[in-house]
Amino acid sequence: MTDNIDEALPRRRLLAGAGVVVAAAAVTAACGSSDAPAPEGSGTDASSSSPGDAGSGSAGEVVGALGDVPVGGGVVLKDRKIVLTQPAEGDLRAYTAVCTHQGCLVASVADNVITCPCHNSQFSAEDGGVIQGPAVTGLAPVNVSVSGDQITLA
Repeated sequence: MTDNIDEALPRRRLLAGAGVVVAAAAVTAACGSSDAPAPEGSGTDASSSSPGDAGSGSAGEVVGALGDVPVGGGVVLKDRKIVLTQPAEGDLRAYTAVCTHQGCLVASVADNVITCPCHNSQFSAEDGGVIQGPAVTGLAPVNVSVSGDQITLA
């Protein structure tokens, strides 16, 4: 009889430990996204982003006008998940608008700073790098080009 009790205890510990691992995985997955709405924010080529970082669109598709992107500021294209910035006159940059902290969309660009509304991560409009966390990774660049006043996906 003692043998059965000794065998049952390790099995119970194993099952309890597995339950903790499954619960932790569920909590971690839930923290990876946010349903918080993101309001729209107020060289001419950037490197290509990794798949899934930017919204829909294909090369050559017009996404905006250079005149709509304020110098020292930017525009968040929520439907495409792209943020366009113009750190200096005629110097257009584009990044994924998906915050690297928890996947919220960034909301605004002012004074060359891109801000995420969820946890106040801030990124440089000049290079997409992290200025203030909790994000630890910068925004991925998105490949765009400018012809006249038209901004197109490259």
